[in-house]
Amino acid sequence: MTKEDTLLAKRFVDLSRQAQQKGIVVFSEFLNINELNIFKQRVSELYSGYEFFGGYELSERQMIAFIPDAFCYAWKYPIACLKLCPLNQKFAERLTHRDVLGSLMNLGIERSKLGDILIGESEIYVFCQEKLAGYLMSELTRIRHTAVKSQQIKPDALHIQPQKETLTGIVTSNRLDGMISSICKISRSQACQWIKGGKVFLNNQEILQPAAECKPGTLISVRSFGRFCLLDFDGETRKGRLKFSYEKYI
Repeated sequence: MTKEDTLLAKRFVDLSRQAQQKGIVVFSEFLNINELNIFKQRVSELYSGYEFFGGYELSERQMIAFIPDAFCYAWKYPIACLKLCPLNQKFAERLTHRDVLGSLMNLGIERSKLGDILIGESEIYVFCQEKLAGYLMSELTRIRHTAVKSQQIKPDALHIQPQKETLTGIVTSNRLDGMISSICKISRSQACQWIKGGKVFLNNQEILQPAAECKPGTLISVRSFGRFCLLDFDGETRKGRLKFSYEKYI
């Protein structure tokens, strides 16, 4: 664990202590999958209860709510959802996640203040800390060359499904290193380095064993590369290798 990871872990314990001592719900910032994994390693040290949420059911970036014992008052996550649409759809560019994130960062917004960014056919959904919603709606008026308008909508009323692409691959076995090699188009030795280096997660849990088995339904996350869901194994090739299908989250 790096020095930064150790400080983050201590921060989680401190937030839990604050919640318990003050008798209020205390929230973290938005956390990525690695930060959430660091939190899970320190659960035994917490002073309070906790829950996760990122604005919608399948969110990747999430906040932690630290909840004091016997707390019985209504509360909600300070998460806002902004819906962005082109002012003129006819002349709008095809925008990517990177385009949107870049425009937000250019406004001076830290990544930890932002949750998931979902790209639809004609609209974009941005999850952010509630206190930033007004600022973003007034300042985020253009992404690349496309003028956009925004409105705040209720995140709990959304039924958003991330865009996914179904792909296929071939592996010698269901070992994790082989899966990563096939999906990410890298060598098996490089895949092993990524796994041992803490870059790979199975079902949102850090996994350090290249020989770990992957089963249908497994969610595979690779830091700085993307998320994938193994769908099924679809028989063998003439040389006895396994054919498999998976979904790539776009």
